[in-house]
Amino acid sequence: MDCKASKQEILERLPHRDPFLLVDAITEQGEDWIETEWHVPEDMDVFRGHYPGNPVLPGVLISEHCFQSAALLVGQLTGPDAAPGIPVLTRIEDARFRRLVRPGQTLHTKVQQTESLANARWFIAKVTIPEGKVARLQFVLALAEEPTHG
Repeated sequence: MDCKASKQEILERLPHRDPFLLVDAITEQGEDWIETEWHVPEDMDVFRGHYPGNPVLPGVLISEHCFQSAALLVGQLTGPDAAPGIPVLTRIEDARFRRLVRPGQTLHTKVQQTESLANARWFIAKVTIPEGKVARLQFVLALAEEPTHG
């Protein structure tokens, strides 16, 4: 299923905002999978301190990109009749990093839901750049109650 989404549609589906919104586009989406892209800005502040002179995107931000991509899918999977809540990370089961990501590169990510139980969803994410595989993660998101304000 081809399901390109604009930045505005992503903003409507995720609570994240710049500078911590790490998904630029949904390139395709199926019933239990999603493909996303994130162009890593060359001027990200993190590069000032993460190996100055030899900047490398931290693995934790690659992971967060995967979690945000899965949250976009969970928003579609839950539907209008589902229990309210926001997707939050509850477990990282496995994370393997194979290649460095530099400023200006674009991550291509496929996230597949593998299982669900009550409010929990299990995922496998695979991240690539044109030069090859970057990372593979297994993790769980759960729908948490939204805080009440009052």
